[in-house]
Amino acid sequence: MTPAAIPPEIADWFAGRGWRVRRHQAEMLAAADSGKHAMLVADTGAGKTLAGFLPTLAAFCPSRLDGAKPPEGLHTLYVSPLKALAHDVQRNLITPVEEMGLDLRIETRSGDTPSDRKKRQRARPPHVLLTTPESLSLLLSYPDSLTLFADLKRVVIDEIHAFATQKRGDLLALALSRLQAIAPEMQRVGLSATVADPGGYRGWLAPQSDLGGDLDSVAMVEGEEGAAPELEILLPDGERVPWGGHAATWAIPQLYKRIAANRTTLVFTNTRFLAEYLFQHLWDANEDNLPIGIHHGSLSKEARRKVEGAMARGELRALVCTASLDLGVDWGDVDLVVQMGAPKGSSRLLQRIGRANHRLDQPSRALLVPGNRFEFLEAMAALDAVREGQRDGEDFRPGALDVLAQHVMACACAGPFDEAALLAEVRSSLPYAGIDAEAFRRVLEFVATGGYALKAYDRFRRIVRERDGTWRLTHPDQAQRHRLNAGIIVDSEMLDVRFRNGRSLGKVEERFAASLRVGDTFRFAGVTVEVESLRDMELVVRASSKGAMIPSYGGLRLPLTTHLAGRVRELLTDRAGWGRFPDDVREWLEVQDWRSQLPGPDNLLVETFPHEGQHYAVYYTFAGWNANQSLGMLITARMEARGLMPGGFVANDYSLAVWGLKRVDDPAPLLSPDILAEEFSDWVTQSHLLRRAFREVAVIGGLVERQQPGKRKSGRQVTFSTDLIYDVLRKHEPDHVLIEAAWADARAKMTDVARLAEVLDTAAARLEHVVLERVSPLAVPVMVMIGREAVPQGAQDDELLLEAESLEGAAMRVEPLG
Repeated sequence: MTPAAIPPEIADWFAGRGWRVRRHQAEMLAAADSGKHAMLVADTGAGKTLAGFLPTLAAFCPSRLDGAKPPEGLHTLYVSPLKALAHDVQRNLITPVEEMGLDLRIETRSGDTPSDRKKRQRARPPHVLLTTPESLSLLLSYPDSLTLFADLKRVVIDEIHAFATQKRGDLLALALSRLQAIAPEMQRVGLSATVADPGGYRGWLAPQSDLGGDLDSVAMVEGEEGAAPELEILLPDGERVPWGGHAATWAIPQLYKRIAANRTTLVFTNTRFLAEYLFQHLWDANEDNLPIGIHHGSLSKEARRKVEGAMARGELRALVCTASLDLGVDWGDVDLVVQMGAPKGSSRLLQRIGRANHRLDQPSRALLVPGNRFEFLEAMAALDAVREGQRDGEDFRPGALDVLAQHVMACACAGPFDEAALLAEVRSSLPYAGIDAEAFRRVLEFVATGGYALKAYDRFRRIVRERDGTWRLTHPDQAQRHRLNAGIIVDSEMLDVRFRNGRSLGKVEERFAASLRVGDTFRFAGVTVEVESLRDMELVVRASSKGAMIPSYGGLRLPLTTHLAGRVRELLTDRAGWGRFPDDVREWLEVQDWRSQLPGPDNLLVETFPHEGQHYAVYYTFAGWNANQSLGMLITARMEARGLMPGGFVANDYSLAVWGLKRVDDPAPLLSPDILAEEFSDWVTQSHLLRRAFREVAVIGGLVERQQPGKRKSGRQVTFSTDLIYDVLRKHEPDHVLIEAAWADARAKMTDVARLAEVLDTAAARLEHVVLERVSPLAVPVMVMIGREAVPQGAQDDELLLEAESLEGAAMRVEPLG
């Protein structure tokens, strides 16, 4: 691609900072000048965001305007997955805009934006608006959206890998199609550092037609290669790598020393609970009173903004955080990133590593802290993948029907629409390129009446078809109801945590709050609080010096990627590579190899052995927690049917342990692939899974409203409503569009049926069954979980380790069996 002419204002600004315009930045400007969409894949710190905005800055440079006035109205949309990222980008863009003297106004818009500012932004929009997919969809639901976006020139999608394969990506793809219809010359730009399949994302970005995606319309730009990251795995001083647990609290003294030795450290955890738990342990070790903060999605907007501001000003020495800061946040003073526990994926790890230094020519420094021995292997696998430049990612799949229903309603709120025209527009997005007219008609009928079984109820009538064939709202009030309830993220119902004076600390799950009584204490937002009262949707607390319980958050478990799982299996069988491991980990694997065998990359190892009066079977699937949970339910059901008297099961990402009163002589019949055809549907239908999935799609599809003017339904009320409707539909309309959508979610998100099917196929092809007389070394990490699965994870690690030591005595004796 021929480099573009860089406007002198931009060239001088780069030179004044001692920088140069990098090749990929110039190529992004050239792509825009040639009228093309563009997909940029570049390392963290390569100036991706600036590259995405360079054509926008150039359009406002006096040298390009040649005496003309700057463009009026909304010129560029920036869409990010995180509100924190949008605010960070705003901070970082304002500096070059001011220093170049450009007449360019930049604002953010999200759920946190005050309503008066949102109204003003629609009437007098800034030149650049930084927003999220959900807020963009809401903007498109207003009648004035046709005017607002009429002159839109560019949409910049940052961290595109965080959108495209999920429901938020479906919503964004539909929004892009609508924007393209409003502003046909609009250019699409995708940015990412960690995509495994750049061509696939290029295809997602391209507008679709009857002939498929026009890939030639999307320039593929690859960034300059940056410095290799410096990665290290932290090991216990003079002690063994733990058998079980995942909080890695053993590392707190060593971690504190690293924090004290660096300017600013980001400590990533995989759950909000662990963020709170580890923050408290760090604070207890903080003898020097170093400024250490905490950041996660359940904290109040004010608390998050305060911490983000302090980090931007360089006032914190450490920040404990979750995925709320995974993506793109640019704090140049961060010189060390710590990953507590297993990274779960090489792309996720690389993304987090990139938060350190955030400069292309300087290596990012990262420390991986495994909580147990399997997590050590996972950390090694992720470290190797990052060094080899290997990424992992999710596969593309057809768009979700509940998201399409929400989009249809948004379009109706903006004004009457023609069915054929809207179908063509929807098909121009990759997730819905293959939707047929009948499926689209079913979605329309659902939005119009609720479906065959619900059409008698007026409250489900939202749109109606006119005689001329156009569709419109049944009543203007429907628009307000839609905007109050639209969105893709359906969290567990949360209650506000507030002091009596009204100051908000954040939110906790409703089911956690329901377990609390007046006088109970818990740790939240870095302080211990005591419950004073629970009323409506608020938990009123006061500060306390008493001991505290720890809140446990659900629904946030990060999945082990297939790519990383495969690498862990390869490590297990690469005996020559064990020399890189600590002595105790190497001994663990050697004794396992002696006493049993190691699971290979292409087989399924099943060990059976007696323990404390029960018969156990451990299945080494490496399929992730969701798939293993599903397999455990199906296996125990088959055991029950065969009279094997199952007692229960526990699972982690790597293995599944099932026990019962009778020995499993042959596990093959329990793992036959027909289990998915015969028992899977019955289990999902009879369990809570399909009901839970239906609750989510009913909320996303607009069938059940969470919010009404001046009032928000509790989680209990929403669940009651969705359960009633679910029972009606299962009986009278089992092929309802939302039942279909719920099944899709249950298969993909909740049960991970694709990976479960791979496990069963592997078992059918190569099942290795080893009969033992006692627990094996590799089984210990999952065995110590028995009886703990209902307890908040992390809080009882010491007890787990004591139990592990008792199992270790049985597992690590190396005399031959028999």
